[in-house]
Amino acid sequence: MPDIFDEVEEDLRADRARRLARRWGGVALGAALLVLAATGGWQAWRWHQASQAATAASTYMTLHRGAERDGADLPATADGFAALSREAPPGYRTLARLRAAALKAETGDTPAALALWEAVAADNDADRLYRDLATLLAVGHALESGDPAQLAARIGPLTVAGNPWQAPAREIAALVAIRRGDTADARARLQALATDATVSPTMRERAQRVAAGLGS
Repeated sequence: MPDIFDEVEEDLRADRARRLARRWGGVALGAALLVLAATGGWQAWRWHQASQAATAASTYMTLHRGAERDGADLPATADGFAALSREAPPGYRTLARLRAAALKAETGDTPAALALWEAVAADNDADRLYRDLATLLAVGHALESGDPAQLAARIGPLTVAGNPWQAPAREIAALVAIRRGDTADARARLQALATDATVSPTMRERAQRVAAGLGS
């Protein structure tokens, strides 16, 4: 008798297992397929990103070599970098924008250069180093056309100790002070630069010369 009950119990367990398999087997299979699809999608995305980066790097270097050649069409090359910045992944997008802006400024198209620098400065995907550089360059090239109060507010945070662009930012802050008509502030900033052993000799000499030109 115990053997019969054992066999019946085993049959019941087997039947219950078959029902559970029919009920949940499809769900388990679907979940497994989702995991495989997600893994495959992630690998495909990584390959796509690597492919995009490789393409952007190749295009960037082609444009860079073209810009370095004698007689290069710099406006066209600047447009090429600008076009690259619209389709490249974040790292090369930032570099392409900065390069395009530099060429635009070099060829006299300051408004276009300023727009590109502002785009980098406002790009949260860009590294802080490049965002600060873009701000520095934008303020420096807007000295004649920008609002002095706004320029001072933007360049101020870059003059603090520890910022990689501190020295040129301090020089530009002095020039902004001149634009504001605050000669005393400008002179104090320039004299501080002229005696700062941590900045380049060229910058110290330039700061001393400009400070002397402001009078006493």
